[in-house]
Amino acid sequence: MSAKHIGFIMDGNGRWAVAHGMSRQEGYAHGLVALYKVAKRCSERGVEAVSVYALSTENLNRPQEELDSIFKVVEKFNLTYDGEYKISYMGDFNSLDDKLAYSIEQVEEKTRDNKGMWLNIAFNYGARADILHAAKVAYDHGEFLEDTFEKHLSSSHLPPLDLIVRSGGEMRLSDFMLYEAAYAELMFLDKLWPDMDESDVDKILNDFDKRVRKFGK
Repeated sequence: MSAKHIGFIMDGNGRWAVAHGMSRQEGYAHGLVALYKVAKRCSERGVEAVSVYALSTENLNRPQEELDSIFKVVEKFNLTYDGEYKISYMGDFNSLDDKLAYSIEQVEEKTRDNKGMWLNIAFNYGARADILHAAKVAYDHGEFLEDTFEKHLSSSHLPPLDLIVRSGGEMRLSDFMLYEAAYAELMFLDKLWPDMDESDVDKILNDFDKRVRKFGK
């Protein structure tokens, strides 16, 4: 069975910009173009949900100029998106700029009834914090069982995670969907994120289809 839910750690935007003599904002803008290509091909191949790691909580310690570049790209995407995907976000939005947080609410509401693939964006997100929050809510409700705990995770509206792909040459998960990754397949690519395109999705899914998943057995 092919993958229904893929997580992408979109690493390498800044390095790509430096290598091409561009600003970091231009690097993130090209990263958004790559995301459109990857998401489109995933949808065409029958993937039901794509989750992408756009900003970790630790990333907020980056220089403000770089953060502003990311925020501008994300806010523009939120305010101008008019496609068929259902857009959802997961993360802590309390510390974000009001305009950016509002744009997140707007795009989620605007696409709520869309019929296309889920595009789930992890923004100011950390998996450990998400797990702790879900555990606290489950405990407070007196329902601390596996299935009831899972419904309080930020990803509870999505199919089980089948695969995590990280671009950029690093080989770690960096606090991305750790609970959901328990039995997910992992792939690490040397290619920087802005260089990703439809052909990479085909290679990824063809590789996945050849794997024998054991789910811990």
